Amino acid sequence: MKLSGKQVAILATDGFEQSELFSPLKALKNEGAEVHVISDHSGEIKGWKDGNWGKTIAVDKTLEEAKESDYNAIVLPGGVINPDVLRINDDALSFIRDFFESGKPVAAICHAPQLLISADVIKGRRVTSYQSIKDDLINAGAKWEDSECVCDSALVTSRNPDDLPAFNAKVIEEIKEGVHKKQKQSV
Repeated sequence: MKLSGKQVAILATDGFEQSELFSPLKALKNEGAEVHVISDHSGEIKGWKDGNWGKTIAVDKTLEEAKESDYNAIVLPGGVINPDVLRINDDALSFIRDFFESGKPVAAICHAPQLLISADVIKGRRVTSYQSIKDDLINAGAKWEDSECVCDSALVTSRNPDDLPAFNAKVIEEIKEGVHKKQKQSV
């Protein structure tokens, strides 16, 4: 178990892409990590699958209760609705920024890199994402590429659910490696 003793936050709200939360959650738990679902509200959050509401999952902590210092990494699932709601939440953006400042792994898939734009941590970073937000990332100063998984100094990004095997493997590898140098933006 590569991640025994590690704690990972998955930040999501209603409308997360179902596979992009449940697949990393399972992969991380299978490697021995303790995983907490963090959200903007307590109770349960509802996934999105194939154009309809999907499964729900219990929220372990709200953003008000969660602290970056309690976690070794953060995973940001995509979907269209999920990042769109969270990117206007100051607590969510601050929580994400704290992981960058501490040098801990940050993993974002599909539309989730929109959160990195709003958190102002993307400039000069190599990333990938869902094709429809490519221009947004480039306009925010990111170096976008069309690859199944891109890792730039503990920042792991992938394009879509088809990339989950590579995404999950790289996230596990980055968490196993631990804290990196402070994730500074390139100039």
